[in-house]
Amino acid sequence: MQARIEPPVLLSRLLIFVFAASVIALVALFFTLRNMFPLNHPQVFFLTTKPENTTAIQLNELPPDDANLDYYKQSFVMEYVRARNEIEPNIAIMNEKWGNVNGVVSAWSSPAVYKNFSKTKLFKIQTGNRPNLGLSCAVEFVERPLKLTTDQYTIKIRYICADSNGQSSKKDYTIRVKVALDKDAKTEWQDRLNNPLGMRVSEYAIDSGFGDPLDTGI
Repeated sequence: MQARIEPPVLLSRLLIFVFAASVIALVALFFTLRNMFPLNHPQVFFLTTKPENTTAIQLNELPPDDANLDYYKQSFVMEYVRARNEIEPNIAIMNEKWGNVNGVVSAWSSPAVYKNFSKTKLFKIQTGNRPNLGLSCAVEFVERPLKLTTDQYTIKIRYICADSNGQSSKKDYTIRVKVALDKDAKTEWQDRLNNPLGMRVSEYAIDSGFGDPLDTGI
């Protein structure tokens, strides 16, 4: 004769199952929230009912000692270093980042800084007629930018490159970046997402390492 499960036993087993499922869900939620914070990519949004590419946004000067502005500058420095040095085996993506017309690095650089950037070895290779599509380079940040002055930061990175043969290299660099935020800065409407505050890198120097990563990283 088949054993019969009494209602209290069945209820207790059901409660145990519900409790175990709740614990698993809470653990998953904990790790999800842990990976979300701290939020280190602040984003400025512009809301409009009639966007036009001919619109120019007038930017007012922000207090130089404002903590939020300083945090934004640190994030800007990190994103600039990443965009300037990372290489992906995708021509379209590289043109969006490195192109001299509406490119991210161009929008974030002063003319002199972008000119020096365009003289690097890997820039000439990847924007030339025969780019190395087997090459990929990534930037790992050793730490967040260290503030030297109001507008100057230094940051340590690890530059990791790999070619199509699987050969890779890792090199460490310390980069110094000076951010310029003009009092009467303007940013074009099409640049509102790439550069919402009109910031520009006015100085870019390698303080330690092997020279510019785009010259010596591979």
